[in-house]
Amino acid sequence: MKRKPEHYHCPVEATMDLIGGKYKSLVIWYLNERGTLRFNELSRLIPDATPKMLTQQLRELESDKLIERCVYPEVPPKVEYTLTDFGKNLYPSLKMLYDWGTHYLDANGIVIDEY
Repeated sequence: MKRKPEHYHCPVEATMDLIGGKYKSLVIWYLNERGTLRFNELSRLIPDATPKMLTQQLRELESDKLIERCVYPEVPPKVEYTLTDFGKNLYPSLKMLYDWGTHYLDANGIVIDEY
């Protein structure tokens, strides 16, 4: 698990520390768009993430209180992830990035694979 500095030099630095992981923004995006999701559902939505990497990113998001992890006492275990209110506050910023990315892709004739 990464260690947070005691101080930052800029608010952007703090924000990137929270969501700057390779797949963190995507996890937050999909949890906001689709609601509560299980690990396998997130894996299908983010196919480039290895299980180990996705697990690490989820743990860091949970540690930073951006998502909640709910484990159900079943066999096999059922685990669901949900955005916290703190995590939901990131959506407007991610939506602006989404819109900018859409404009960029359209302007350059790049097609994306929707999941």
